[in-house]
Formats: sequence, C-alpha cells, structure tokens
Amino acid sequence: MRFFLALFALLQLSQAVPFEEYILAPASRDLRPQSVFNVNGSVSGAQGLLQSTGSSTSISGVNSSVTYDFGLNVAGRVRFTVSGNVSASGEVLRLTYSESSLWVTSLESDGTGNGGNDVPFTFNITAPGTYTVPPEFLRGGFKYLTLGLQTSGPVELTDLRLNYTAMPHFEDMRAYTGYFHSDDQLLNRIWYAGAYTTQLCTISPSEGNALVQDITIPGQSPAPPGITYLNTTITNGSSAVVDGAKRDRLVWPGDYAVAFPAIAVSTYDLISVSNGLDSLFAEQTVSGQLPYAGFPFPTPPAMFSFTYHMYSLIAVSNHFLWSGDVAYLQGKWEGWKRAMTWSLGTIDETGLMNVTSSADWLRFFLGGHAIEANAILYGTLDMGLFLARSLNDTSVIEAYTNNMTRIKAAANARLWDGSVGMYRDNDTSTLHPQDGNVWAIRSGLVQNNSQALSISLNLQNRWTAFGSVAVEAADAISPFITSMELDAHFSLNNSASGLELLRRQWGYMMDDPRMTNSTFIEGYSADGTLHYPPYSNDARISYAHGWATGPTYTLTTYVAGIRLTGPAGKTWTIWPQPGNLTSVEAGLSTSLGKFSVATNVTNSTLSMHFEAPQGTSGKVVIPTFKEQNKSGVTYTIERLDGDRVVNVSSTWREEFFVGQDGLDGGEYRVVARYSS
Repeated sequence: MRFFLALFALLQLSQAVPFEEYILAPASRDLRPQSVFNVNGSVSGAQGLLQSTGSSTSISGVNSSVTYDFGLNVAGRVRFTVSGNVSASGEVLRLTYSESSLWVTSLESDGTGNGGNDVPFTFNITAPGTYTVPPEFLRGGFKYLTLGLQTSGPVELTDLRLNYTAMPHFEDMRAYTGYFHSDDQLLNRIWYAGAYTTQLCTISPSEGNALVQDITIPGQSPAPPGITYLNTTITNGSSAVVDGAKRDRLVWPGDYAVAFPAIAVSTYDLISVSNGLDSLFAEQTVSGQLPYAGFPFPTPPAMFSFTYHMYSLIAVSNHFLWSGDVAYLQGKWEGWKRAMTWSLGTIDETGLMNVTSSADWLRFFLGGHAIEANAILYGTLDMGLFLARSLNDTSVIEAYTNNMTRIKAAANARLWDGSVGMYRDNDTSTLHPQDGNVWAIRSGLVQNNSQALSISLNLQNRWTAFGSVAVEAADAISPFITSMELDAHFSLNNSASGLELLRRQWGYMMDDPRMTNSTFIEGYSADGTLHYPPYSNDARISYAHGWATGPTYTLTTYVAGIRLTGPAGKTWTIWPQPGNLTSVEAGLSTSLGKFSVATNVTNSTLSMHFEAPQGTSGKVVIPTFKEQNKSGVTYTIERLDGDRVVNVSSTWREEFFVGQDGLDGGEYRVVARYSS
C-alpha cells in the first residue's frame, strides 16, 4: 500500500501533460449543465440555471419539465435551490437521468436492470432552500438531467449544480501521466474519451452495486423498489475500478483486461485496480476458484466463470508489468498458482480445458472444449511463466510449459477449420467466434503466421459499417472483444486494418448523436441499432463501460509504439506503426520514469524522437513500409543525451521492419530513408 501512496503522490506532482485541451475530465467537482436539451409544458427562464447569474427558472403544471445537457457523461449528486413561495400543500419535483438522448423523459430514468427502467427520484418541496440528492441515490452515469413537476406548482429554482463523484481520490482529475496526439483528430478524441471512460468508471467503493434490486445482502437495508440505490461497499480503500459508471458498479475481472491497460497509459491509477483485484482474491475458494465478479456477486461454486477466473490472473500479470511491484505480486502469487492449478485440472483426455459453465461476457453457447477458454488458458500460462521467472520460482515452469504445448497441439488438431480458415467454437460446433479467434492470435495459440493472417482477413470480412461482429452473441458488436481484435491486427503488422476498424467502430461510438460523445458504450447491434442482444431492456445498456476503452491502449502501444516488455518498463520496445498517419506521438510514465515517442512520416523519410528512463534498456523497430511499395530502407540512430552515436544500415531485418537491439535508456533520434 505504501508503494502506491508514494507513487500516487509523485505522479500528482507531475508537470502539465501535453495536449491537455483534449482531456474531458472536469477541472472542478462543482458542475453546471451546459445547455437546455428540451422543454415540455410550462417552463419559463430555462436558461437561467446554466450559469450563476441570479436568474431563475420556473416550472408550473403537472408533468411540465426541462431537460439539461451536461455536455458529457457525468456522475454524482444533484442539488438545487428553491426560492420564492411554495404552496402550503407542498410540491413534488421529479429527477430523471439518461446517458443517451433516446431515453430522456420526466417519467423515468434509463435502466439499470432488465426488468424495466428506473423510477424517478422525487423531492417533496415544502419550503424555500437547497435540496440535495442523498449519497446512496447518486447517479453513476448520465448526460441528461430532467427536472419534472409531479404537482401543479409553480416551483422557482435559482441554482442547479452537480457534485461530481467519479475518481474520488484524485485531487486533480486532469492530472494525466500519459498523452497521445496524431494528425487525425478523430483518433485523438477517441484516445481521450477512452481515458475519460475509465475515470467515470472509477468510484468510491462505498457507492457500488447498482444491481441492488437483484442481489440481496444479509443485514443490509432493502432498496426502495425500482430505483438505483448505491449503499454497498464493494472493496477496501478509497477508490475502485468497476465495469460501468451507471451499472453494474461492480468489479468484473473481464473488464479489467481492457480497462486496466487503458488506465496504465493515461492516468496510471494503479491503486484503484489494486483495490479491485484485492477484492477478487479475498473471495478465492480453498480449491482455487476465483469469483465471476466481486462482492456482493454470488461466489463459487454458486456462480463461476472459467474465463473470468483466468481474467483475474491476467490482471495480476498486467499489474506487475505496469507497476513492477514485486511485493504486490508476491502477495498474490500463491493464490495465482492455486487458481491455475484449478484451471489445469479441467483439462481432459483431449488435452483441452472442458468448460462446464456458460458464464462469460454474455456471449452465448460457451461450453465444452471452447476455443475462447483454451486460448485464454494458453495465454495465461504464458503470463504465468513470465511471473514465475520474475520471482525465480522454478516449481511451475515445467508444468506450465508442457501444458502450453499440449493445449496448442490439441486445439489446432481438434478446432482449426481449414476449410474456413478460423477456429470453431468447440469440437461440436460450426460457429467460428470472434472471441476465440482473436484470443488465438493474441495468445500465440496459432501454429503459424498463415493461420493468424487467415483469421484476421475472415474477421474483416464480417465487419459492418458499425464495427466487427461477434457472431457468438447473436451478431452483437462487442467493444470488449473488438478492443482485443484491434491488438490482434496490429500484432500482425496490419496497421491499415487496425486503424480502419478503430476509426469505423469507435468513430461511430464517438460521434453518433445518440451516444454521450464523451464515453464508450457497452455494446450494440451489427446494424448500428442501440440494442445489445444479451439484454431485453435497451435502456439498460451502459454508455460508459471500461471494457470499451481498448483504443486508448492500442494507440499508445501499437500506433505510437511504446511497448513495455519488462516490469514497469525495465525493458521496452519502441515500435511505431503509423499506417497512413503522417505524425503521431505519445507518452506515459511508470514508477521508473517517463517514456515518450514522436514520429513524423513523409513519402521518403521517417523521423523519430524517443526517450526512455535511465537504467532501462530496449530496442527500436522501424517499419519498412513494404506494404506501401517501398523497396528499401536505411537509417541512423543518434543518442542525444550522451556521446554515443549509432550509425547502422541494418542490425536485423525482416520483411516489414528493421531494428536495433541493445539500447540503454536515454534520448534518441532516428532518421530512416526509403527508396521506392
């Protein structure tokens, strides 16, 4: 804990971050609405509540209402001031909330459950004064706030504000440790919207569990029917990363697979991730099973997910990669190994994990020798080898290595469909899922590059105008799985496809007028309809979901090219994949210091400036742009903070890139020249 508090204090004192104008997080926790979205019935002076001018807004007549737009997705507790006379019998003012413009009404808020939308929060107005929403009734995600009169009125309001509650432990919510910029404004906006989404999904642990209508906790006061009631403490500490701002406001390990890397490259808010991880491992069973979701979700064996069990292990590996905190890893290591032993115990005579629970990311049909679960297991074993070697624990090396060999051989023998060029969902299925095929590339389960390229092309052939389709979820578009698909394309040096998918899917999520235009949605349909097939209630969809923030990590790691390969960046690779961009730059900080890279491309040259902390080491990789019909490349590398100058034509060369190994931390300039 002392490690994180010291690191947090250091990063909060950091200098101003470049490109701060793109940051969406508010500078103050005291917010006002930005505009009037809609007026219904008898409302005078609706603009008066937009600023502190002493103007007033008057609402009169049953069901008269005014809807305010905060300009971006926000979270917190509303307060307003009533002035003037109030009738002797009192008045009733309703508050309703919506993330999307689709669900704006004075009669109900958008939904947190499948059973229907949330009822309004009502105030009994009995006298002039200031009225504030109680803490347990705060709203975790909304762009639109409607004030509606349930009685005849009138009610005169002179002030309307929001106490913003997300990111509660950050004094300055704009104190980013990372940045990104390119010559494509859409990509820039997407990076910062992803970062802001993770911030909105970082909450006070005492304000968790929007599923209180469905999950009862012994000894806890019951929730009022039909309304969000946030009085569950879900982790220790002062902050925690949850799945969504509006709902579920729980720790879901699958979401951490995408949200955590995005956090690492933007705010480096490791303590909020640590608190969530601690809550998951606190509920690990003696046999090693980890929970599907954090407290108060049902624990194993009542509810268990083969895949989310492993996502908790992946989160530990990511934590060590980004923090370098050996003590934290040591505290989790025995539980990690016990969890992996449980997973390995589910491998049957075929050499594959046999999945007997369908619980996953709300995809359908998971079971049997599922390619998704087995590819995740293969990748998690590889991460286990990284952790074991980092801790000098040789006791598991042989078992993990042998199981990887066994899984890879069995999966390719039983699940690879050569006639299609993709993996089947399981050995009795004709479905070729997005999730399992993406994971086969990401984890290295594929046997050769030809398989990986075939999967990449087949995934592209499924794209609609709105993104990549998850056929395993009734043709949903899942930003969760597509976040991982982005990495799969870039890992194959296919920056053109990666950037096209990113612009297509996240461009839609960024700019469609029904979205928040500031945070990223949980999921929708292949035709762009804002219906997520796993849900029966469309208004339930979360419009600020951490698992949709993959581009923030991808743009830093692949497009700009800062790749950490050792704990906290002890070793690194600088490898930009700018595609059709002419300029791209990014930076991030870890406990070891600052990493940055800036690349500019013309028709015949690439110039790069990068920096890594002293005491680290790594390599630089330079694209050959062969896919752009360049026939050759020569380059020079110059160290700018010392006497050493490296001049080489090529240290090593492959078809799509050349590179230089053995670089110490420092500041460098690279110039590459291309021939056509």
